[in-house]
Amino acid sequence: MFVGHYAAALAAKGAEPRAPLWTYAIGCQLIDVAWSGLIMTGAERVSFDPKLPGSALVLEHMPYTHSLPAVIVWSVAAAVAVRWALKLPWTAAAMVGATVFSHWLADLLVHRPDLELWFGGTKVGLGLWNYPVPEQAVEMGLLALGAAWWAWRRGKQGLTLWPAMVFTGLLVALQIVAMLIPGAGSAVGMGTTALVAYLAVGLLAWFADRGSPRVT
Repeated sequence: MFVGHYAAALAAKGAEPRAPLWTYAIGCQLIDVAWSGLIMTGAERVSFDPKLPGSALVLEHMPYTHSLPAVIVWSVAAAVAVRWALKLPWTAAAMVGATVFSHWLADLLVHRPDLELWFGGTKVGLGLWNYPVPEQAVEMGLLALGAAWWAWRRGKQGLTLWPAMVFTGLLVALQIVAMLIPGAGSAVGMGTTALVAYLAVGLLAWFADRGSPRVT
């Protein structure tokens, strides 16, 4: 899953607008931001099998980012970090932390069994990746729902809808590009490409939210 993760970011922004959109956009992919760096160093491992249906990723070892205990730690750390660094209310900080945790729940839906329930323990995953068309439909459907909720909340606040439409349109374009361009053939290439994409979306989220009045 790629842009489907951003459904949680948009829904969170609609529900709790006091946190900047970029914190939600980075938050929903924070687990993969860390994973990108760790596979580049070899601390976590990935390989590629083009014979697999859907995603060619074989996620061999990623306990520091995608195990359930690790995700809980990342989520709490993110909430504390934005509370301290941005002086957000605890409710908004907790929403950022919940957005981080949403990544694991979305991955549980699409991943093959590669998510550890505890360090070195049972691996789970419902495997929707094995059914590419339904997986893409679910991913885009989640994004549409999150975007619609955010746009509706912006309308209720008297804000223009163009940032929601432009940001969502760019996410859809990125998903199409990701589907058409062959995946990187190495862990370093994969990590670099993914990291650039996640940070670029975070920057786009900052621009999309720029100019909106701060909700207090």
